[in-house]
Amino acid sequence: MKEIVLTTINAKWIHPSLALRLLKANLASLENNCEIIEFALRQPLAEKLETLLAARPRILGMSVSIWNHTAALQLLEELEKVWDAAKPVVVLGGPEASHLPPEAEIFKYADYVIRGEGEIAFRKLCENILKDGQPPAPGAAKFIDAENVDVAKIKSAYHLYADEGLSPASMKQASLKQTFFAKKLIYVEASRGCPYNCEFCLSAATSAVREFPLEPFLEQMEQLIRLGVKTFKFLDRSFNININRAVRICEFFLEKIKERESPLVVHFEMVPSLFPPELLEVLSRFPPGSLRLEIGIQTLNAEVSSRISRPSNPEKELETLRCLCEKTNAIIHADLIAGLPGEDFASFGKGFDLLRTALNDSKNEIQPGILKLLPGAIISRHNENFAMKYNPAPPYEIEKTSAMSADDLGRIKNFARFWEIIVNRKLFSFNGEKQIFDNFMALSDSLFIHFGRNWGIDKQELLEAVKDRVGL
Repeated sequence: MKEIVLTTINAKWIHPSLALRLLKANLASLENNCEIIEFALRQPLAEKLETLLAARPRILGMSVSIWNHTAALQLLEELEKVWDAAKPVVVLGGPEASHLPPEAEIFKYADYVIRGEGEIAFRKLCENILKDGQPPAPGAAKFIDAENVDVAKIKSAYHLYADEGLSPASMKQASLKQTFFAKKLIYVEASRGCPYNCEFCLSAATSAVREFPLEPFLEQMEQLIRLGVKTFKFLDRSFNININRAVRICEFFLEKIKERESPLVVHFEMVPSLFPPELLEVLSRFPPGSLRLEIGIQTLNAEVSSRISRPSNPEKELETLRCLCEKTNAIIHADLIAGLPGEDFASFGKGFDLLRTALNDSKNEIQPGILKLLPGAIISRHNENFAMKYNPAPPYEIEKTSAMSADDLGRIKNFARFWEIIVNRKLFSFNGEKQIFDNFMALSDSLFIHFGRNWGIDKQELLEAVKDRVGL
């Protein structure tokens, strides 16, 4: 058994955590004394408990995010009930733990909380705990504020994906490796940080962009491709902030796609204001199905965008989207947020229609969502002036504002769910409609009344209900 166990609850089993692997890879001499145990949100609580109790670590590190906060708290509560004398030292970290207030309930079950990037801080903490051989003394400092790491000096963790889910014996068989990794979405990062200061995002707190050394990074991507990885999702907040570097990475993946019988899939998050000709040209060479672009629009109301410190030029952003549709095979995923300070129902609907017109292609996706007050996000400064009321439970969604009623936001939330399961999942197409927001809102209202819910609906029943309401 390993003395250190790193764990988290992922959204799905196909999403292995890069963060845990980075922590393990940077434990230096303790790396071989560390085990990664991952769970999925829908996995039964009893299975999670049984697995962690059987591991019996001396140190249990858990990564907490906005999406697994509630499930992580539930797991820690149950573990607290059954730990025996061998209770481990519990260390929490991750984006959610880094910004929650000290009195947050989840911290009652933690001996230490690492705030910020943990690659170095977690190693030092583990060394001290294992060296002393004693649990933390009462009154010991619980919160550790970690400084940002030098990304050029930390150890890469991509080699640890190779240990994912397979026994040492089976990992020797190349065919098993490739079959296994073909089903996984592998997270990678070529840089950290974002130069923009959008107030709803935690990246606003640290505007410096730090880039991993490029050639070693590409060598690591080569190794993952050899393992059989087919889907790469870049965690970079603004992948195209450095155009030359973005082009070089795209050229690398284009070369690898040409070498393979089945295409790779790469997913980049890009800002809509930075698409010069040289970047458009390289993006135009990706074959169909191999390129996904996440473009954060968030709002097409310039006044609202300025209010939240987000650079905005709606006309240019829409032109960029039209250009990407015309000149590339990319599947575009564009985000739009409801509930931003001062944006009303009509403004959100107008923005949705403009975005839909620019992306009027069945392969593209609009992701309407509800504003969330991430712990530590500076958008909270607008709470009083715009009567912003949020749900206090994760994921901290906005419930009403001075410009948008609770009923309006509830309808948009319902709209977003039906848009996802009907349009984004290709159950039914509404191509050609320019003023679709009002029509689809009426449809989603009707569907919610008919089914009484927007989840767990049989696809065929949903399709028939849609056809009935659009007159087919």
